[in-house]
Formats: sequence, structure tokens, C-alpha cells
Amino acid sequence: MEFQEGWVVNLGVGMPTLCSNYVDPVNTPTFQAENGVIGYGPQAMEGEEDLYLVNAGAEYVIMMPGGSIVHHADSFGLIRGGYVDVTVLGSYEVAENGDFANWKTAGSKGGAIGGAMDLAKRVFIAMEHTTKDGTPRVLKRCSLPVTAVGVVSLLATNLGLFEITPDGFLLKEIAPGYTPEEVQAVTEAEFTVSSGLKEMPLSDEE
Repeated sequence: MEFQEGWVVNLGVGMPTLCSNYVDPVNTPTFQAENGVIGYGPQAMEGEEDLYLVNAGAEYVIMMPGGSIVHHADSFGLIRGGYVDVTVLGSYEVAENGDFANWKTAGSKGGAIGGAMDLAKRVFIAMEHTTKDGTPRVLKRCSLPVTAVGVVSLLATNLGLFEITPDGFLLKEIAPGYTPEEVQAVTEAEFTVSSGLKEMPLSDEE
């Protein structure tokens, strides 16, 4: 629902790949994957799979009319040329100043940032609000190595939708059954509640 008509949208591995399954029919973006698939749609149902057609998470997807396959280098040429309007990424942590950390956990060895830092003009994050043990992941400052500084504009979690503003997090939508006080109790950073706060619309299929 946050995508605009005509946008080219890159979806990162994991939870973000699900975005192509839930598209506003009025504002239809063009989904682009780093492996060179441009103009794909929802994930393929059983029996619809094309073994040569996958998204960045190696999940089978359906190609939409007008879609195309390009070389991996051309795909990154689109990204680094500024043609991608937004990327949706998963993350371990997001800070109130728009920093995010999504490539290395505490105590892990090796690894590299990859291309996440230069994927698009806008960065949206989709992640769980806390760790499995209930530790907050929406923070004042990231504790893990940062992927990119001050770039996140929108954060969607299982508890709410937050805009990152110069004053920090702004809670725009809240998950059904929760109060702002309950969300704040599991959020390290302080957030402001929008005067137009509304309940997050959830699909019947979820």
C-alpha cells in the first residue's frame, strides 16, 4: 500500500519478498530482483513453477506482462544508476535516526555488507519488532555494525508502521489488539503517536 504507481521496487531476501504477493491493484509497481528479473509478480503456486524464474530469495515467481530478464550486471546498473525507487529490506535493528543493521549479528564471523547500502533512492524495512527472546530491535542507536547511515524512511513490523522523521519514530499504524503503550514497552526508542493513528489493515489470507 506504500508503493506508488510507476515505482521500480527492489525486494530483499526474506520477509520483504512477500510484498509481491500483496499489491494494490490501483498502484502497481514494477518489481526488480538483483538477479535480473524485472516485472515479476506474486510467488508461484504449486504446479505453476518455472524452474528458471526466481526472485532474489530463490523463490519461484510469476512473470507479469511486459516483464523481462536482464544480465546480472545490467540489473546492478539499474540499481546504481538510480532507476530503483525503493528497496524493501529485512534488518536486525533500526535506529531512530534512520540507521539500520542487517548484515552481521553479534559474535558472527566473516560476512560482508554486499550491495544493500546502495540499492535505491528510498529504503523501507520489514522486520519482527523484537528478537525471539523479546529484546527490542527498534532502537535509539544500532548496537550491531551498521549497513547504512540515516537512510530508512519507513519501518514495518508485526506491531506497527513507523515513519522515520527528523524527530525520530512516528507511529502511523498499529497492529490490531495492541495499544501504543504496549508497543512502547517493547521499543527501546521513544516514538511519537500520529494524530491520525489507525489500525493496520491485514489481509484475510495472512
